[in-house]
Amino acid sequence: MRAIAIALIVVSAGTGARHVVKAPPPGTAAGFEPAPVTRAEFLSDITWTDEAGKRHVEQEIFDAALRLIADAPSYVLADQFLFNAMQGASPETTRPLADELTDALIARHAAQPPATVALITDPINTVYGGRRSPQLDRLRAAGVIVVETDLAALRDSNPLWSGPWRLLVAPWGRPAADARGWLPNPFSSEDGRVPLRSWLSMLNFKANHRKTLVVDTPDEPGTLTAVVSSANPHDGSSAHGNVALQVTGPVARAVAESERAVAAFSGVPIPAPPPANEGRSANRSADDPSVRVGMVSESRIRDALLAHLSTADEETAVDVAMFYLSDRLVVAALRDAADRGAHLRLLLDPNKDAFGRTKNGIPNRQVAWELREHATVRWCDTHGEQCHAKLVLIRPLEGQGDATLLIGSANLTRRNLGDLNLETDLLVEGPSDAPVLHDARAWFEGRWANEPGRVFSVGYDTWADPTLWKRILYRVMEATGLSTF
Repeated sequence: MRAIAIALIVVSAGTGARHVVKAPPPGTAAGFEPAPVTRAEFLSDITWTDEAGKRHVEQEIFDAALRLIADAPSYVLADQFLFNAMQGASPETTRPLADELTDALIARHAAQPPATVALITDPINTVYGGRRSPQLDRLRAAGVIVVETDLAALRDSNPLWSGPWRLLVAPWGRPAADARGWLPNPFSSEDGRVPLRSWLSMLNFKANHRKTLVVDTPDEPGTLTAVVSSANPHDGSSAHGNVALQVTGPVARAVAESERAVAAFSGVPIPAPPPANEGRSANRSADDPSVRVGMVSESRIRDALLAHLSTADEETAVDVAMFYLSDRLVVAALRDAADRGAHLRLLLDPNKDAFGRTKNGIPNRQVAWELREHATVRWCDTHGEQCHAKLVLIRPLEGQGDATLLIGSANLTRRNLGDLNLETDLLVEGPSDAPVLHDARAWFEGRWANEPGRVFSVGYDTWADPTLWKRILYRVMEATGLSTF
């Protein structure tokens, strides 16, 4: 027995190690160099409290997405992480986003002329096979192509668990969606019970975390528009603060090809979008030809961010709005930029609200403590919702000059930037006074300084936490993958 136990431990460790360093799936960790676009528009969902403490919500991201879906002549391809109506202990009543998106995709598929309509999503929405998804069932019944991402193809972010899981649990397959469960649903206080295998799969802590939409446009055959966002079509997340970029141009085709690669390694082919009409596209004028937009996914996001931070100096402002900030390479790069004189501002979620549950502030409060002498830090003033934006704006501190905006699904964590999760960001380069970059800065300034009658953020001392054991815990969690961030 002892020899068998030792053998299992050795094989499990080897399996875990191999799946940490294996090559990412084909088509991931991809990049598309910034190129001119015909349109680039900054979008946001904002939540604030008034002087009486009442919460208000203004949204435009999914309004724009639903319009694009309805108007698409022949092609709709979406990849959405959280896509369900499950609620936590304190239900959010802002908006039924999951059913809104479901209805829009079904309506476009049923309309004439017919369109290719496809959705890629994460197994979290079926609790890793343990629950049926009403939204996914409706889409499949209507003929929409539905792809649940094959997470086993990704690298393992939690090798201490994923090694034993691949050996002892994965061979049994996924539980049947209508199987009788006996454990509580980890994502909903009211949505039934789930089998043990759902919990065991969840502990791999990996995801297709992308939030993208690609459609063809009615005014230019063969021209694609993409929305790359931090927002999920998830009812429980419907009051979160989020940001997105809507862009028309060659980069949208790169986003589509990146998503088709995910579907391919998940075993479900998705048709290619309509071919580009090079003649018409070449003659169409850009809103601002000096603005260029590229795409980066997975580890290419970190590569791009570190490259741009490496040039930041005393004439540079670096504004970061982030739900999670924990990646050690990024933290070091931010500190180094500040030491070279860059003006660094961090607008962070206090990591206290999670669908009716209270969190302990890890990792943002620990990283903020570490960077407090290098940056000015403010916290989003959240009241049940999350400050869910993922945005970095690098710009001239004064006057005019070129600016860079990184925006999309990726938190600045090892899991999001290390070829573990699937992530998509857009990289915008251009003059700092270009409309899309101006709007991104105006959004940040509004959240940073608050506005008359609107409270968006509070000072560092409000949620400062110097606790040593939490700083140690954060470093262990970031290094080992034993965490949800």
